[in-house]
Amino acid sequence: MPETPDKPETHDDPLKAVARTFQRLEELLDKLPLDVGSDLRARLHLLRTLMLEKRPPALVLVGRRGAGKSSVVNALFGAKVAELGHVTAQTGRGRWFEYARDGGRMAVLDTRGLQEGSTPAEDDDAKTALESLTAQIRLRAPDLVVFVAKASEVDAATDGDIDGLERVYAELRRTHKIEPPLLAVVTHCDLLEPKAVRLQGGSQESADDVAEKLAHVEQAEHALAAKIDARASLQARHVSTLGVSSYMSWRPDGTVRTDDRWRIDDLALALFRHLPDAGRAELARATQARKVQEELAITLTKSTAAVCAGVAAAPIPIADIIPLTTLQAGLVASIAWIAGRSIDRRGATEFLTSVGANVGLAFLLRQAVRTLLKIAVPVGGAVVSATIAFSGTMAIGTAARSYFVGGLSLRDVRKVFRREAGPS
Repeated sequence: MPETPDKPETHDDPLKAVARTFQRLEELLDKLPLDVGSDLRARLHLLRTLMLEKRPPALVLVGRRGAGKSSVVNALFGAKVAELGHVTAQTGRGRWFEYARDGGRMAVLDTRGLQEGSTPAEDDDAKTALESLTAQIRLRAPDLVVFVAKASEVDAATDGDIDGLERVYAELRRTHKIEPPLLAVVTHCDLLEPKAVRLQGGSQESADDVAEKLAHVEQAEHALAAKIDARASLQARHVSTLGVSSYMSWRPDGTVRTDDRWRIDDLALALFRHLPDAGRAELARATQARKVQEELAITLTKSTAAVCAGVAAAPIPIADIIPLTTLQAGLVASIAWIAGRSIDRRGATEFLTSVGANVGLAFLLRQAVRTLLKIAVPVGGAVVSATIAFSGTMAIGTAARSYFVGGLSLRDVRKVFRREAGPS
């Protein structure tokens, strides 16, 4: 069977066809009972936002110099996209950067470190790091605020850093009338005792030593969380505290020398879960975090399957045939996109053909049976039709996730599809 090729998005972009289908479905919903139509509208709104209205998420990083703000950005991307200040302050004028990887983008306000002890290498007109930070916040509203603190310093003059964090939220309330979620990140967890023990584990590590180090990570997390939650203005916005190791090192030629990242996929997932829907797909593609891609693919699949079931159950015979196939192809294209690939309608159709979905006489007969059932037995037929549409779409989404995100071969993906689809 043909492999689905990577192709640039063109006039044959399946998501453009999905957009037209959404418009048709929204017109259809006007003719349905209010209780049925309202649920489908909510599903369509989520799909429209995730598939068609995606945009780069915007993050503000706050923390003192050396906390690892730039390292966290590099770790999320798995590439050296932000400059590091190893000895003296590197980041000068606070500014919004739009980092990209494999077509996915993320906007980050990288700022001077709070309580810095030297003048940054880059120029900045602002007198203090906090002035530099708040000046840039006025220009753009973030989706999330990420407070970064070094594990060994969570109880060392952290109150001054949190004072600055409160000023950031005061500026956000004053300028944008918002209070975005606050995610705290404890960095340099790899340097906690026992220092020689790698958090990534492995057979060479003592289980007792790893447990001791994890206990120290947990202590650092609790200490920082307690500091933040002691501030009434921050407690309600504080959604999570996560210890990580973001250490990566590169050779002069740009190749990776050392990769000691730990829990970075968990960090990406925490960001994902607290972002607006419109920013989630770009984060999934930019970070290539497997956990994020899996969760987003499942969300897309469930929502698309629910819409397909609702359309199949709609009391308008024949109306579902074109929308269903278009939505299913759009689902495949969307899952491929978040996994780092861009396929056109032909590529999505080739994938469906390769796994045995929606092709040939079996598909035509299934559609005919749906239509006849809806005409001959309106109530029971609608239930059967909706069930077939839901299970078929779930099987397609699961197959696409297994192939594009999971990396299974087409041979194994066909088995996944047949198992999920059940009897035709």
